[in-house]
Amino acid sequence: MRQFHVATDEEIKSGETTDVYFVRTKEILEKEGLAGTNVVAEVTSGGLPRGWPWAVMCGIEEVARLFEGYPVDVYALPEGTIFRPFDFRGRRVPLVVIEGAYGEFCTLETPMLGLLCQASGVATMAARVRKAAGDKFLMAFGIRRMHPALSPMLDRAAYIGGFDGVSSLTGAKIIGKKPTGTMPHGLIITFGDQVRAWKAFDKHIPRGVPRVALVDTYSDEKAESIMAAEALRERLDGVRLDTPGSRKGNFPELVREIRWELDARGFKHVKIFVSGGLNDRNIQELVKAGADGFGVGTSISNAPVLDFAMDIVEVEGRPAAKRGKLGYRKQVWRCSRCQIDVVKLAKARGARCPKCGGKTKALLEPLIKKGKIVGRLASVDQIRKRVLNQLKKLTLDDLT
Repeated sequence: MRQFHVATDEEIKSGETTDVYFVRTKEILEKEGLAGTNVVAEVTSGGLPRGWPWAVMCGIEEVARLFEGYPVDVYALPEGTIFRPFDFRGRRVPLVVIEGAYGEFCTLETPMLGLLCQASGVATMAARVRKAAGDKFLMAFGIRRMHPALSPMLDRAAYIGGFDGVSSLTGAKIIGKKPTGTMPHGLIITFGDQVRAWKAFDKHIPRGVPRVALVDTYSDEKAESIMAAEALRERLDGVRLDTPGSRKGNFPELVREIRWELDARGFKHVKIFVSGGLNDRNIQELVKAGADGFGVGTSISNAPVLDFAMDIVEVEGRPAAKRGKLGYRKQVWRCSRCQIDVVKLAKARGARCPKCGGKTKALLEPLIKKGKIVGRLASVDQIRKRVLNQLKKLTLDDLT
């Protein structure tokens, strides 16, 4: 008997987390002698939530593990690729392509889409927050808003999207980093005194952990910030404001006030961190006000799930797409200069960019060949770097 309502690795891998109609499809194909019918299927997006113009591809490593051992070939965009749903000419961009006997992999469609849709949504929101925050320090605080079984995926996707640190122990472990965090209100309330709690933290927690005091438990944030600075002085690394939603008035103005008061008292080294209710739309004001870092939770973990779909586009070498989709296997070519994509038949060779004449590069790369992983599974740091390099080519206007 399982204690928590989560599927095991074996259940996911064997297709037991699929929709029942795929099981029935497999049964029918087997009884009709069609289970070995070779198909080409592609994963596409018909649009992004909230009118987003672009998204970050995430979850490819898990897709590789899902299809490993199945007699199929899989091609995919490299994890961390920023993509738009449609190419330069308005054609849907294939994100993942699977080729093989449909009866062998039809039950994996549901778990594959689940692995891609949610992780890509989280990574996309994280990248949008990163773009809005500039080079400010970003911490992922959102695991308490979702099922705990998802904490590694949530923190990995947030890190890939450009965050600097993650709060969960499992999330930090999976990305090979130390968990990041400050202190909860519960610590201060248990002591019944802010200064005693801050000093106890400083006394007992290893020196490698930054001393960031939570300063909104009992008094005005500005008053508590000054109290924390005077209590720990040079040992204080920062203060954290955690209630922007409940603060009456202009919260960016409060950040400006605290920065002024700390600087005036000789505490220019003390940074200001803000958390609570932050997202890709309101963080820029706090950056301008002088905040040095942010803890972002709900908007990351509760990011919109991307709406991917898988469709068969070719059966035994013949075009077989349903209405609204384009038949035959395809390749995506990206211009290295202006970054537009062009979708062409897979057998067609790349050409110069139709917009600027620049060179184009094929994006869909081999991931699985006959059930074996052949693609290079990049480290999370390499994937994160790929995302950040692409973000540099986007402007703040691209967030709308």
